[in-house]
This record gives sequence, structure tokens and C-alpha cells, in this order.
Amino acid sequence: MLGLSAIRITVVALGYVTTAVYGGQDRGVGEMGSTPIDSGALAGQRCRVIVSSDIGGTDPDDFQSMVYLLVYADVLDIEGLISSPYGPGRKEHILQVIDCYEKDYPNLRTYSDTYPTPDRLRAITKQGQTEVAPYAGVRGPTEGSDWIIQSARRDDRRPLYILVWGGIEDLAQALHDGPDILPRLRVYWIGGPNKKWSANAYQYIVDNHPKLWIIECNATYRGWFVGGNQAGQWGNKTFVAQHIAGRGSLGDLFVRKLDQIKMGDSPSVGWLLKGVAEDPRRPGWGGQFVRAWQRPYLRSERMTTNEDRIEVFGILELVLPLVGDMPDKPVAELLVENQSVSGYALGDGTIRFRFCPKEAKTYSFTIRSNVPSLNGKSGGITAVPPAPDAGQRPCADLPNWWTDNPAPELAEGPHIGARTVSCWREDFLRDFAQRMLRCKVPSSLQAGSGR
Repeated sequence: MLGLSAIRITVVALGYVTTAVYGGQDRGVGEMGSTPIDSGALAGQRCRVIVSSDIGGTDPDDFQSMVYLLVYADVLDIEGLISSPYGPGRKEHILQVIDCYEKDYPNLRTYSDTYPTPDRLRAITKQGQTEVAPYAGVRGPTEGSDWIIQSARRDDRRPLYILVWGGIEDLAQALHDGPDILPRLRVYWIGGPNKKWSANAYQYIVDNHPKLWIIECNATYRGWFVGGNQAGQWGNKTFVAQHIAGRGSLGDLFVRKLDQIKMGDSPSVGWLLKGVAEDPRRPGWGGQFVRAWQRPYLRSERMTTNEDRIEVFGILELVLPLVGDMPDKPVAELLVENQSVSGYALGDGTIRFRFCPKEAKTYSFTIRSNVPSLNGKSGGITAVPPAPDAGQRPCADLPNWWTDNPAPELAEGPHIGARTVSCWREDFLRDFAQRMLRCKVPSSLQAGSGR
């Protein structure tokens, strides 16, 4: 059996006690030691789930996370798979994973008759928004956003969990078109790099739906592949070679896309599998969070410089005057590293840009425009980490908003909160390895198989 000697780590933060054990049998305790981590979908709690993914876009890790989701599909009620890219990904990429699932389905179903059929999964796969939202935060309904509304309005007393692995545009559109669904939703968003592409949709939600129940996970998710025990079989590459490669069509797809663990969206699934989904303060495979403080936002009516500061993952809004000779249709782009941020002229004599820094560092940017007074303007901004005690100042206007715990002892390097995931590394990888065996052999050939 997999396992190493146990090392216990106990962290006391914001009045909550978390005990994590590397390689041992303990599963931790929740708030004041009252709730064991042996709760969640693997303990029999069935959750309604929709996944919104940018699979097939700029990062192969969504393919890996989709494999992870599907081998646990027997313990979740998956109601939708939505393609919501800001890049080239499309619905067809989800269908490619389902094709692999279909090949492994005969083996998977020998372990549980609650695995959904491949045709059922195809029927609930929808195309979402393929462009980033404009300044207003919404562009128009999509098959994906309509599906979220339909699902949320079904006659089911359980909340609907929306796991967002990419852009948040379809969720914003669904809230815009069907605001009555808000109390039914529980959202876990892998933000961070995704947030920089969805700054307008994000700000729309903050400004118009502040009571949304959401985990804004900007850095904690990195604990899935950064930190924890990575010795021997637990290493990112070694684990894939020993426990994923050759395990069914899904295992082969996982390795073809990337031969090491990335699967940075998987903590959202882990949150449902092991933990108390309704209380993000408590420990679980998806991390441990704090009530969000006022969401960082800086509005500037001039080009900022490197001397200006904003909290990392915050929203910088530049509101610049349109002066001098003007074309009939002013166009401008803010060029920042690999990103081109469109400017929006709202008819008030200004043009506006929203930018979200994904790392704590200094950014430089330049404007390219057909407006002579703007073209070639340059500036910058320095993104800084949140204050270590920021989590002790929850925002009253965001009563159900959760985010990464900035306590220094819970960070993995620069990634705040990531240790609340990495401390469970052996547990979730051991379980995943057992699940992947299901793709390769039927239950009759695997005595004492995993769940």
C-alpha cells in the first residue's frame, strides 16, 4: 500500500485549528475540532455540479482536470459541462475527453452503476462564450449561460455547484439574465491567471451580485502541484509515470496532454470530494478559505507608473481622457506582456481599460491607438501581496464571498493559501491512483479496489 511515515502539521489561524497529516491516517479536523474531513461526496453526499472550462485553450491542464472529474463521476451528479474559453478551446475538446471515457466506461461501470453514460455526458455538454466580456461585463446569452439558468431553476432543493476553470463570462451572463438563480448557486472559481482575462465579467459580478456565494481561489489551487510531499512516487512526473500512464484511454489522454501533474482546476472537484462544501473555513482537498475583504480595485484618471501600488489579483481601471484630433471610432489597446486589453469609449469623453495582475511584481504597459494623444503612451503598476491580516477584515458587502487565506504560514512560496491544499497531497493522489486503476481493469480483477 502507498504510504510514508506520518508528519503532523497543525496550524492555528483566525481562530480555526487545522491538523493535516502527511502520509498518515488522520484526516484533519474542522472548526474547533468538531467536523472530521471524512465528509463530502466520497462519504455519500451527492452534489449537483456544472463545470465551466476553457479546455483546449492555452493550457493543457484542463484536460487533466476533466479526466480527474470523470473518474469520480459516480459520486457526483454532473448536470453540465460548458466550454467557456478566452482562447481557441471549444465544446469539441470536452467531447474528446468523453470519447476516451466511453472506451473506459465498460470497466468503470463494474465499480459503480452510477457512472453516467457517455451519451448522457454528451447531452449536457454545451458551448459557452468564446470572447472576453466587454466593459459592461456581459455580451449576450450563450448555450452555456442558458444551461446554467435552466439547471438552477430545476425542482431540486440541493444547491447547484458551479466549478469555473476558466473565464467567468458564462456565469456573469447567467446572473444577468436570471438573477433569481443567485441563492441556488455555490461557485468555486479558479481565478488567478483566469481572472486577468475576465476582469470585466468579474467586476460586473462584484458590482451587481455581491451576495453571490463564491470561492475566489486565486492562489490556493497551486497547492495541487506545488509543495507537499513530492519525494519518490509523489513527484509530479513520477506519479504520472507510475500511476496514470497506461491506465485506460483516460490515462493515455492525460499523459499525452502533459506528462506531469498540473491539473490546477482539480481542487474545485476535490473541494466536493473531501471537505465541508458549505463551510469553506474548514479543511478539505480543495483548500481552506477566509471571508473576503474588500475586493481590491484601483481607479486612476491618469496613466499609472511603477510607483503606484495595487494588491495582486486586484482590478486596475484606467479612465483616460480622449482629447485632440479624434477619429470617428476611437480604438485603443493596452499591451501588457502577452495580453492585449481592449479599451472602451463610453461616450463620456474617456476611454477605459481594466487590467488584473496575476503576480506580485511590476508590470509595464503601452497603449496602441488610432487616437494620436493616446498612441504610444506608456505606464506601469506594481502589484503587491495582500496584508497578512487581510482575512481578519471581512467585507460586510460580500457576505458569502470567500478567498485565499493570506496568513504567511499557509503559503507555498509566493502562493498564499496553497499549503491548505498541498498538505493533503498524498491523500488525494493515493485516491486518484486507485480511481485510475478502474479505467484499466474491471472490479472483478482488482480485489480491494478504491471507492
